[in-house]
Amino acid sequence: MVDRPITRRRLLGAAGAGALLAGVPAGALARRTVRHADVVVVGAGFAGLSAARELVRSGRSVVVLEARHRVGGRALNAELGGGVISERGATFIGPTQNRIRRLAKEVGVGTFPTYDEGDDVYLHDGKRSTYSDRGPTGTAPPDLEILGDIATAVYKIDQMARQVPVGSPWKASKAAEWDAQTLKDFVLANTDGNPRFIRLLEVVTRAAVGAEPQDVSLLWTVNFIAASGDEHHAGTFERNFNTRGGAQQTRFRGGSQRVAKLVARELGDRIVLGSPARRITQLPHGVLVSSDGAVVHAKRAIVAIPPVLSAEIVYEPALPASREDLLARFPQGTLTKVTAVYDRPFWRDKGLTGTAVCLDPPLGATFDDSPEDGSVGIVFGFVGGAAARSFNRRPPSERRAVALEGFSKLFGSEGLHPTRYLESNWRKQKWTRGCPLAYTGPGTLTKFGPALRKPVGRIHWAGTETSVFWSGYMDGAVRSGERAAREVLRRL
Repeated sequence: MVDRPITRRRLLGAAGAGALLAGVPAGALARRTVRHADVVVVGAGFAGLSAARELVRSGRSVVVLEARHRVGGRALNAELGGGVISERGATFIGPTQNRIRRLAKEVGVGTFPTYDEGDDVYLHDGKRSTYSDRGPTGTAPPDLEILGDIATAVYKIDQMARQVPVGSPWKASKAAEWDAQTLKDFVLANTDGNPRFIRLLEVVTRAAVGAEPQDVSLLWTVNFIAASGDEHHAGTFERNFNTRGGAQQTRFRGGSQRVAKLVARELGDRIVLGSPARRITQLPHGVLVSSDGAVVHAKRAIVAIPPVLSAEIVYEPALPASREDLLARFPQGTLTKVTAVYDRPFWRDKGLTGTAVCLDPPLGATFDDSPEDGSVGIVFGFVGGAAARSFNRRPPSERRAVALEGFSKLFGSEGLHPTRYLESNWRKQKWTRGCPLAYTGPGTLTKFGPALRKPVGRIHWAGTETSVFWSGYMDGAVRSGERAAREVLRRL
């Protein structure tokens, strides 16, 4: 890989330089370098880092362009001092999430169980109760009034998930029927539609998707559940949402972003930070990617960023209409993560896990985020979808007060007195625009879904949303990067 100071002569002599120069101020060019590699990767989240790592291990040269001044994408650690961190984004892994687990092991990051000793808390209409997640409903509350609706919805969605070709739901025999309705439409038609159950459903979609049940396509939802497995295990609703035996079962020592940082250390100066890709020009024998920090000439490109950001890059020639239409209908979820730090995890003294299901907004679901040794108490709550939009409009002091009041209702008056309070509004993150993932509404997957992973000339697509398994999770991001790398290697 060669870095050269950019000069007017080299630019004018490069193939396709006219396209590269279009609309780029001369002063900006003078501050950048030209880099050459076999592959240019856009994005240094888990997808982009995994793709780059696979390519380098196969002997290929790579440049990774990252818009932020850090790596990790939707995984971010907040340093609290004394070696204690709070995970501001992606946090957990669980059974069948083998790719992220393997990556962590290879870079030397261990795991530990999410704290799950004691009872969970359930709050609705100001009424608080506790229950064990060892029961038949798992993390879902065993609320007798809505238990029938819970059982019916979970059973039917699990059965439907078995009928979907994982990763290609538009090929399902009932794809058109399922993609013509929302998750809420389906639930109202197939359960008693108890209002309290609908509120529980809102808690689930707000935390897991950052959206409302009426926002997401039923087909998209069924595929999301089907994806929560692997090549040998069918995806289930329970594996997706449970702590014990589910996707919230395990955490990383030092936080999830530590894995990304250690992969980045391996890649070294192949990563260019503070360099959002602005333009991708396809040429007869390669691609030119213009970013704020470098211009990269490569044989192929992998775009590994959220769909909403991918849509903002200028492509020459333009993307096919099917790809553009998909990106235009692929919004990011709206999710804010609120966290309170205490001298100790006081809820454990009361026999509580720190996990809660709260039907009284703004908090929806909470989890214990304390360090493995329990030396500090950290609990976080998800505020998603419509609840997040309402919450985020409040002034900061009011948001803090409302969040802490929520923790106190769940775990006791100690919740009102943290040593520190943190918020992560991922909707306001310029280079993310929402969390935890992008989703589709009715009519999108059946019309435009086949464009999700299909390469466009020399451009390949990665990112957790493109993963066959565990779409929306760190494991899905790693899988997508490895898959895109394999695609590229077959064509180099």
